[in-house]
Amino acid sequence: MCPDRAFRQPETILLVEDDPALLDRTRDFLAGEGYHVLDAPGGEEALKIAEKYSGPIHLLLTDLAMPRLNGWMLAKQLRPIRPETKVLFMSAYTSKLTDPRDALGAPQITKPFRLADLAYMVRDTLGYRSPFARPGARERRNADPDTSERNRFQAPRRTAQ
Repeated sequence: MCPDRAFRQPETILLVEDDPALLDRTRDFLAGEGYHVLDAPGGEEALKIAEKYSGPIHLLLTDLAMPRLNGWMLAKQLRPIRPETKVLFMSAYTSKLTDPRDALGAPQITKPFRLADLAYMVRDTLGYRSPFARPGARERRNADPDTSERNRFQAPRRTAQ
């Protein structure tokens, strides 16, 4: 749980998963991490929840491959209703033809995933930064390796004695 979570309202996550066991486990994990979780077994149910829920929905965490209304179509239909909602896809299938980042600019986590990886992806997608993070850490991580801070500092040269 992040250190400042006690001082603010928890983020709300709309979790959509058609596998009941995975839905339950993921919901319980996210709730244990301090998130307020709304859950739905499919895309159509998730849209109804999003329309009726009066508070903000910070993140849509949805399976991509679902019957009736898949995760990509759900995210597309949710965008006009909830433009503030960020999206994180999860899927056991990967395909260059249906890469969600091309369509909606959303990241994806591949199932099966470790719960620690899910926690990281959720925090990263929500834009959470630890109060202990060094300024510019994200920018350095994405920087060109030749200009990164790690390569700027070299070991001291030994001088001949």
